[in-house]
Amino acid sequence: MTSRRRARRSLQTRLALAYAAGFYAAGVFVLVLVAVPLAGIDAATPVGRPSSRAITGTGPGISLPQLLTGSAVALVLLVPVALALGWFVSGRFLRPLRAITATAEIISTGSLDRRLDLGEPIDELTELGHTLDDLLARLQASFDAQRHFVANASHELRTPLAGLRTLLEVVLADPDADTGTLRSACQEALALGEHQERLVQALLALATSERGVARRVTLDLAHIVEGVLASRRRQATEQGIDLAEHLTPAVTAGDPGLVESLVANLIDNAIRHNHPDGQIQITTRTSGTQVALTVTNSGPVIPEGDLQRLFQPFQKLAPDRRGLSDGYGLGLAIVNAVTQAHRARLAVRARPEGGLSITVHFTQ
Repeated sequence: MTSRRRARRSLQTRLALAYAAGFYAAGVFVLVLVAVPLAGIDAATPVGRPSSRAITGTGPGISLPQLLTGSAVALVLLVPVALALGWFVSGRFLRPLRAITATAEIISTGSLDRRLDLGEPIDELTELGHTLDDLLARLQASFDAQRHFVANASHELRTPLAGLRTLLEVVLADPDADTGTLRSACQEALALGEHQERLVQALLALATSERGVARRVTLDLAHIVEGVLASRRRQATEQGIDLAEHLTPAVTAGDPGLVESLVANLIDNAIRHNHPDGQIQITTRTSGTQVALTVTNSGPVIPEGDLQRLFQPFQKLAPDRRGLSDGYGLGLAIVNAVTQAHRARLAVRARPEGGLSITVHFTQ
């Protein structure tokens, strides 16, 4: 704190000295500009003529030496005046900077809701203050989203652990528990463990996606979609969902692992939030310098206002959606993170008859 104040005073001192030096230099320049011509005129006065050292008038004259002496005294007196004026002016100019520093110290203690609000007049410092206000607003939104994410992740991780603990306590408290009861409890415990493992994998996939693209290689979206569909056809068939694909070569550059995660989550989302006898259409295509992957699925009607919320972590729609208990609200968040990591463009549309149509546009 003390060092900051010293730095601020040092800046004001330097500005005051700069202003004083400017005033003093201007005074010297004016003195030289006036005295040199007068000295030249005095030296050129012919013998027998009145000297130009005296400036005649109604009063006594002023000789050139007197003029120079008076000007030198004026320059000496100008120094403290210039310093005082420079100190005052620099203090006025640095007032917004002091406000920025004081507010930043308050914000650094955790008050992210504070803003500078410098107001008028608009100059470079107030523009800097407005920029900092915008930055603080984005930081606050980011921190709020992070706290919300951590709270939701903690809740999702704690739920299967609490269920596992309750299951084991009930079995251990039953004195008549036989082998069949213990075996059933172990199977349920394994199911809860698998649930938690899938959640951890989803969280790791989301974190990896948000970290960005570490490597870019040439890949074909059609080939990746074929590999993902091969492992999902049985699940779709068991739920009575028809998978239709129209895959044409769509070559782009990206991280194969992240792109495969994007495709898998799009298809899993389309299967999970569908209905019996539903349909899923997957297409890949090339258009100019862009390639696109589109996944369209049937399902419940989704309000337009809820579309953007679906791509936030742990966001789920109505609890009566089929298969909702199998999801964590992370699938489309991973899709969004992978899209941003590849600087691709995501387009989502709610179908009037129900379901979604999601398209990811990659640059070749």
